[in-house]
Amino acid sequence: MKFTLQELTDLCGGELQGDASLTIIGAASLVEATPDEITFYGNPRYLAAFRKTRAAAAFVPADFGEQIVAAQIRVANPTKAFEQIALQLAPEPIVFPAEIHPSALIADGVSLGENISVGAHAVIEPGAQIGDGVRIGANSYIGHETSIGAGSIIYPNVTIRERIKIGERVILHSGIVIGSDGFGFENIDGAQKKVPQIGTVQIDDDVEIGANTTIDRARFGRTWIQAGVKIDNLVQIAHNVVVGKHSIICAQNGIAGSVRIGQRVVLGGQVGIVGHVEIADDTIVGAQSGVTKSLRGGTWWATPSVPLGEAKRQNAWVRRLGKLFERVKALEKQNG
Repeated sequence: MKFTLQELTDLCGGELQGDASLTIIGAASLVEATPDEITFYGNPRYLAAFRKTRAAAAFVPADFGEQIVAAQIRVANPTKAFEQIALQLAPEPIVFPAEIHPSALIADGVSLGENISVGAHAVIEPGAQIGDGVRIGANSYIGHETSIGAGSIIYPNVTIRERIKIGERVILHSGIVIGSDGFGFENIDGAQKKVPQIGTVQIDDDVEIGANTTIDRARFGRTWIQAGVKIDNLVQIAHNVVVGKHSIICAQNGIAGSVRIGQRVVLGGQVGIVGHVEIADDTIVGAQSGVTKSLRGGTWWATPSVPLGEAKRQNAWVRRLGKLFERVKALEKQNG
């Protein structure tokens, strides 16, 4: 799809400076944009990259005073304007037909809603319930008595084990495993004996989970991912964890058993959380932090995690240790 700059300006309600007839065929970042694409600049941190861009045009803030590229569209929010236009320029999304592939294995007694799509070699076990408009990708596995709500998307190679409850409009990306046994063992006479994991996993409406994430079933009761939660790739969530509504968990988090995470919590990448702690609503935990105790809210960082201000002070003190050591040596030498 192609647009003139005037058409793009009209779509986003901006103010154009440049050739209105210039044709744009794509949208890309400052670094990747080519001479027939549009980009955007909205953060002073990226001014150097903006000066080097090859883009034909750019969305810029309404008060931006420089003319860096040949054509600029001034808007209140360059990021949002770019997102709107990028969707217009993007290829049409892939649509899977509402049909069941002949190689899919669907057991007797499975409840299938209307307009279902089931890919090649998918397996749906007895007692499963699949809601209207669900899409199940190739090679995915849906276990016994599992339910999947309307409008959910299960990408290829997803494993959902028995008696799992998935809500509506849930998106599960490839490689996810939901409902594997929790990591529970007991030392008996010097040997590790498995503790039965007989609970379930409940994932509420509008949750999205990234590729190769694992969510363990509860020892008893449920591991619970509440509505609106967004989870990145390569996250491990252990048995009986509760993640509150609209929280965000970034890549490579490891969350141990029975942790309770409040609503609207943000966990940065590679955060590790020990078991049986609570993280209050609206807490932010910085990347690579280690959480060893319950957190009461605010922003935390470091290992063990402390309030962000304290973590910054500690980091500054560590960086000054070399100079402090030299001063102490000088004083010792001066005093004999």
